[in-house]
Amino acid sequence: GQRGRTFTPTDLLDYIYAVLHSPTYREKYKEFLKIDFPRVPYPKDKETFWKLVKLGGELRQIHLLESPVVENYITQYPEDGDNVVEKPRYAPPLEGDSGGGRVYINETQYFANVPEVAWNFYIGGYQPAQKWLKDRKDRTLEFEDILHYQRIIVALTETNRLMKEV
Repeated sequence: GQRGRTFTPTDLLDYIYAVLHSPTYREKYKEFLKIDFPRVPYPKDKETFWKLVKLGGELRQIHLLESPVVENYITQYPEDGDNVVEKPRYAPPLEGDSGGGRVYINETQYFANVPEVAWNFYIGGYQPAQKWLKDRKDRTLEFEDILHYQRIIVALTETNRLMKEV
């Protein structure tokens, strides 16, 4: 139903957002992106434009943690304890773990089922899943922090998935 429809400034933003997250684009303009403002290519056709608007919108909302998707936690936080972040580390999945590995915040407490791709994911030169915990070293995670971290993991996992689609 998008045939004759004009686009809004938000549609344009979402298109650009999608393009900037395209692995092909990033590879092709790698040197430019270091020194210059990115050139945004003109869409090939209407279909492509609207497809990218949709993907870009999803990405943007996920990054703002506004998308309902980020509330569908894929991880768990199964162990009780003092919730103090000591030495965050990633442990690959054990026998019987469903899918992802464990992100330990201290000796006994961890987030379960964290996809390795989320733990290692780079955005703008750093790794959010690692940095967020490292920034909270020696602090106690509150209930809301624990939920927030789980949203971040979903956001990173989804970003990885959507970038492949772009």
